[in-house]
Amino acid sequence: MNRLKVISRHLFPGGSSEPLRVLRSSECGSSVPSSGEEVVVVHGRRTAIGKAKRGSFKDTTPDELLCAVMAAVLSDVGLSPDQLGDVCVGNVLQPGAGALMVRVAHFLSGFPETVPVYTVNRQCSSGLQALLNIAGAIRTGSIELGLACGVESMSLRSVGNPGDLSSRLSDNEKARDCLIPMGITSENVAERFGVSREKQDAFALSSQLKAAQAQNSGRFDQEIVPVTVTVVDDSGRDRRLVVRRDEGIRSGTTLEGLSRLRPAFKPDGSTTAGNSSQVSDGAAAVLLGRRSAVEALGLPVLGVLRGSAVVGVPPDVMGIGPALAIPAALRQAGLTVDDVDVFEINEAFASQAVYCVEKLGIPLEKVNPNGGAIALGHPLGCTGARQVVTLLNELQRRGRRAYGVVSMCIGTGMGAAAVFEYPGP
Repeated sequence: MNRLKVISRHLFPGGSSEPLRVLRSSECGSSVPSSGEEVVVVHGRRTAIGKAKRGSFKDTTPDELLCAVMAAVLSDVGLSPDQLGDVCVGNVLQPGAGALMVRVAHFLSGFPETVPVYTVNRQCSSGLQALLNIAGAIRTGSIELGLACGVESMSLRSVGNPGDLSSRLSDNEKARDCLIPMGITSENVAERFGVSREKQDAFALSSQLKAAQAQNSGRFDQEIVPVTVTVVDDSGRDRRLVVRRDEGIRSGTTLEGLSRLRPAFKPDGSTTAGNSSQVSDGAAAVLLGRRSAVEALGLPVLGVLRGSAVVGVPPDVMGIGPALAIPAALRQAGLTVDDVDVFEINEAFASQAVYCVEKLGIPLEKVNPNGGAIALGHPLGCTGARQVVTLLNELQRRGRRAYGVVSMCIGTGMGAAAVFEYPGP
């Protein structure tokens, strides 16, 4: 604990424009009364369908196709894009689930950076799933208005590199900023908000020490599922082993060792391999249910989702996302930072994690008490679910009613957060 106190001092010294008509229940022959809580369709547009590889759209990038319909729908009904709470886009074939492509289309459509966007891939039903996701957010009260879309270019299914995107990319500053490498966004945060190399290294050391302590004391045992795998060794032989411990934790990490590492992304930078998240493999799963159904089945209640939020931030400093998403989620839950017992903030980079913690005034002892991605690793699609598992297990260990927050920054300039309550034993 003495080493952690020293670290704390390093970190914190001192087409047709006529909209679709929504039918009333009486027009549908239904006797069900209308409700202010119902989800309704306001308007919709689509492009023509082109022949892949040889049709009219064979050289048109998917961000251009998406931009066309996103802009048209809002223009037709006279709605400003900043009134949208979220945008969900169904996509199957574009690399990275189309995350870069949809954020670029977002900016090309004239949407402000503050409106978030995400993709969903449920194969052939992806466009419908986007609609259902937006409907779900409306029903839960997270948003009032949202845009559900679907896009696919089967001619240009490999789109995912800057050269494959719209030629108009160079004309839009925010769209260009989506291409900034993640490491450089970390450097931007450090420079713009004055997060020193010393603070970043101290935060990284804290993550490693907390994770090592948690691993050695068996705190992760309950949440980790042992997996038997076959590994090919250096001699080409198959070897069977059971993986049951996080492999990225470096218990021998020292501040001196971290300070000797060279900058990883720019010669005079402060972001290194030691104060950044690790590239990792992993999976996590979280079972959710309506309380009445859970109780009817006699299942336990480990946590209750109390609020959530996704926000947009400037792409060139994407790491600041949690600093805006956490307050938004807490407002929805009717809580403040002081009410929260544990914050699981993804450590994409120490620079952005330190900034968010300082900006929100979160006591360091409440942040990632079992270490974060700098020590544990950051398997991209897994991390959010992994954080929920780690958070709720930690709250349960405390043996009393408690609140926790999971949050992370999102590439291309966004942040997400969710608030959970552990109801007590």
